[in-house]
Amino acid sequence: MSLYYQDDMVTLYHGDCLTEHREWLDADVLVTDPPYGIGYRRGRYASGHNPEPNLGIANDHDTSFRDHALNQWGTEKPGLVFGSLSAPSPFGWRQALVFRKPSATASGMFGAFLPWRKDWEPVYVLGKSWPRTPSQLSSVVETGERSAGGYSGYATRTGHPHTKPIDVMEKLIMACPPGVVADPFAGSGSTLVAAVNQGRHAIGVELEERYCEVIAKRLSNHTRSLFTEVTP
Repeated sequence: MSLYYQDDMVTLYHGDCLTEHREWLDADVLVTDPPYGIGYRRGRYASGHNPEPNLGIANDHDTSFRDHALNQWGTEKPGLVFGSLSAPSPFGWRQALVFRKPSATASGMFGAFLPWRKDWEPVYVLGKSWPRTPSQLSSVVETGERSAGGYSGYATRTGHPHTKPIDVMEKLIMACPPGVVADPFAGSGSTLVAAVNQGRHAIGVELEERYCEVIAKRLSNHTRSLFTEVTP
C-alpha cells in the first residue's frame, strides 16, 4: 500500500487509514463520508438502467471503522461526517445538517417501503474548535444535480455507489475553518475535488484500489481543466 497520486494540491494514499496511512491526521479539517454501518447492497436490474449491481463498500457491516477513525481524529479539531439514521450516530456530535438528495427524480426510493422516500442524509458536525460565527447558512444542503443514478447521475459517472455531488461538498468545505482538508474514506474523491475547487490542500486515503484509480483520474482531468482555463 502506498502513495497513489499527488499534485500541488492533493495527496492520495492507497491503503488502510487506521494502520497504514495516518498522514491525514495532520490535516486541519475532516470532511468524510465513511462506512457507517448500513451494509446496503442492491442487485442488478433486469431493465438495464443499472447494469452493475451495487455491492456496497468495504467495512460497512457496522460503524467500527468509522468510530476508530474518529477516535484517532479526536474531539478538538472540526469535522463533518456523513451518516445514516439507520445506523448509530458518531459520539459527541454537536449539530446535524441535512444533505437533501436530488428532488427532480425518485431519489431515496430504494429500501423505502413507507409513503416517504429516504431522500436525505444527516451530516454530523464534530469538534470543539469550530470558531464562533453568526449562523447565516441553512442546515439543509442541496445539490443542483438532477439524479444520483440512472444513465447520467453523479454516482453513475464515477462508478461509486455512495458518491456525493461536488457542489454539496463545496458548500460544506466553504463553511469550514481554513486549512488542509482530510478525507480518510475518500471513495470516489468528491471531497478532494471540491477542496481543490475551494483552493484548499487535501489529503485522502482510500482502501480499494479501483476507487483510487477513479479518484486519480478525476483529479488529473480536473487539474488539467483548471490549468487550461487560466492559461492563454
